[in-house]
Amino acid sequence: MFYGLAMTTSDDVRAIALSLPETTEKIAWSMPTFRVAGKMFATLPEDETSMAVRCPKVEREELVLAEPEKFWVAGHEAGSAWVRVRLAALDDLDELRDILLDSWRQAAPASLLE
Repeated sequence: MFYGLAMTTSDDVRAIALSLPETTEKIAWSMPTFRVAGKMFATLPEDETSMAVRCPKVEREELVLAEPEKFWVAGHEAGSAWVRVRLAALDDLDELRDILLDSWRQAAPASLLE
């Protein structure tokens, strides 16, 4: 039996995002969005082949420069603290979980972070 590397999918994003405390999924702008306490922390745009997550602008620039095959900034998000992530470029589900958790922490209220 052959066990190859499975590509990260939008189903993985959905499962991990919804496993985080008090996360809900809501369709907005004709795409799935994930929110904690009403604040968006992830979206699945581009036919769900990528995701957008919260990312401080200073860190975002470093991410995009270090791994442009994985991260980029959509033109309409240049002024905000969001970065796009190509799902197929992620190494594994642990990396996906880390990215989603980091974004969730930026949106979650202090009471959930404790």
